[in-house]
Amino acid sequence: MCKVIVFAGTTEGRQLAEFLSRRELPALICVATEYGEQLLPSSDALDISHKRLTEIEMEQLFQEKGAPLILDATHPYAAEVTENIRKACEKTDASYVRILRENSEAAGSRESLYADSVEEAVGLLEHTEGNILVTTGSKEAGKFTALSDYKNRVFLRVLSLPNVARQCAELGFEGRNLICMQGPFSTELNVAMLRQLDCKYLVTKMSGSTGGFQEKIEAAKICGCTPVIIGRPLKEEGISVLQCKRLLCERFSLSSQAEITLAGIGMGSAESRTGEAQKAIQEADLLIGARRMVESCARRGQDIYVEYDSQKIADYIQKHPEYEKVVLVLSGDTGFYSGAKKLLQVLGDKVKVICGIPSPVYFMSRIKKSWDDVLLTSVHGKEERLPWLIQTHEKVFSILGTKDGISGLAEKLLEIGLDEVQMYTGERLSYDNELLRRGTPKDFLNYEADSLSVVYVENPNYRRNFATHGIPDSAFLRDKVPMTKEEVRTVSLSKLRLYEDSVCYDVGAGTGSVSVEMAVRAGRGKVYAIEKKPLAIEVLQKNKAKFALDNLEIIEGLAPEAMEDLEPCTHAFIGGSSGNMKEIIRLLLQKNPRVRIVINCIALETLSETLQCLKELPLTDTEIVQIAASKAKSVVGYHMMTGENPIYIISCTGAGISEMESPE
Repeated sequence: MCKVIVFAGTTEGRQLAEFLSRRELPALICVATEYGEQLLPSSDALDISHKRLTEIEMEQLFQEKGAPLILDATHPYAAEVTENIRKACEKTDASYVRILRENSEAAGSRESLYADSVEEAVGLLEHTEGNILVTTGSKEAGKFTALSDYKNRVFLRVLSLPNVARQCAELGFEGRNLICMQGPFSTELNVAMLRQLDCKYLVTKMSGSTGGFQEKIEAAKICGCTPVIIGRPLKEEGISVLQCKRLLCERFSLSSQAEITLAGIGMGSAESRTGEAQKAIQEADLLIGARRMVESCARRGQDIYVEYDSQKIADYIQKHPEYEKVVLVLSGDTGFYSGAKKLLQVLGDKVKVICGIPSPVYFMSRIKKSWDDVLLTSVHGKEERLPWLIQTHEKVFSILGTKDGISGLAEKLLEIGLDEVQMYTGERLSYDNELLRRGTPKDFLNYEADSLSVVYVENPNYRRNFATHGIPDSAFLRDKVPMTKEEVRTVSLSKLRLYEDSVCYDVGAGTGSVSVEMAVRAGRGKVYAIEKKPLAIEVLQKNKAKFALDNLEIIEGLAPEAMEDLEPCTHAFIGGSSGNMKEIIRLLLQKNPRVRIVINCIALETLSETLQCLKELPLTDTEIVQIAASKAKSVVGYHMMTGENPIYIISCTGAGISEMESPE
């Protein structure tokens, strides 16, 4: 059963026909010419007619089809056809919807030029280049002589009457520039003529079907020729194609079948986008993304939805099934610190992904550096150990996310003694006001940059970390604060079994030697050093600064109270409990029932308390190791061994986790 009748013959009509075809809604598509029929999609859901209908024939058709929804997508100039459709709908009680095209002049399109008079049309054409086919008749021919070089530019098509030909010749139109023919003219003949004469403009009066107006417009479109129309289209009320699609979705309960694309748009300028991304953006019904992204690439009049939350985006697409092509625009490349990862998790596998030019690739080309051996990272919107990375790597690139990002980094680099490294910075990449700078950290102190900037740092004298535990004791600042010795620290950390992203507590941190090694090993994790003594806190802060450990946070206080507000940990080292061993372990298990724990005991009382905890608390995978390390000292040419206090190293795991299973 036919549910919709579309009077097409326009781009808007074709778009609606394609929409109905894709949604398999039974519809009749009416066009005025065979050429118009050829442009329509072939579909089992569509019946297509190219018969011109009178008002009476329209009434009969609407009654025959059961007064379905009538969509009038005829040309703005086809006032006679539109009036007939309206009257037929009124007489048959059919629902009438007028489809309006976007204002092409406002949108900057050269689809058509309109003029109220021939004189105005001549004025418009005076400022153009290219040949002109004039089809307004011999009575208006004299007005076109006002055009510069009209004898060569203007091709006049008039009736094949002797007096008409003579009159036009007297005006200067002769030879191949005067065409005397009797209409009607088909679309194909108009196309052949425009191509033969290489015309860039076609001048016509706004007329009905008897004047061959539609055939001329179709021919101009095929040839890429701009119509200059004498007489403006009617000022009508109606809805856009998109609004019509929304109406159809609501009326027939259609769900979303949108083609969704994630497109990386490079740094922001149109020149930095790939051709594939630009094409997807131009063809999109809807653009989604952060405001800076959508505003940088949306065409005039294009629907946008400013949002970056993945779930809200998915919900919006489902609630708006009228959008068939949805493009989510993302800064840089979709695979480099991009929101594409979360979007793909929410939107599913049917999404198309278009890569973009990432900022490191663009920036490194601008400063003429290769990037195949550069550590790439980002601190935009997240924590990252940038000073430590620079301290331990020769070349580091990072995206920054605040106006003080460059100056803040420079200050931290100076604090840890990296005053000779070379910094390259980039702001507003790819735009006309792009800014590139180079200098040492002191050159960037108190520098306010663009909130979205990048930095590349070269540190030829970078510090290489050991591949195993065991930073020498001499590397730490100590003062008079007790320190877990290198040999004990090495075994203890091995028993702790850290992961790169572990969250760790160091309870009774002292100088922070264990905290520092934890932070080095758990490079993408977090370490909380819990210490109650002010002098130890001071030494801790110095060691943190020396090793540039942004992932090490010092908590001043007594455990377990100082631990209560901290995030749950995956691993805990207890080097000092102040008699609160049971309470500390109990809180650790409350926060994470499968926490991995390593305890160092020197005093037998501490050992006894710990053994009692192993019996009473839900702990498993227990292991007890005693270490009695001795170190040689040179005494009068001899090496004499000096024994250290024996240490008990007790390791265990919260019940319910096997020995080698990774904590979640």
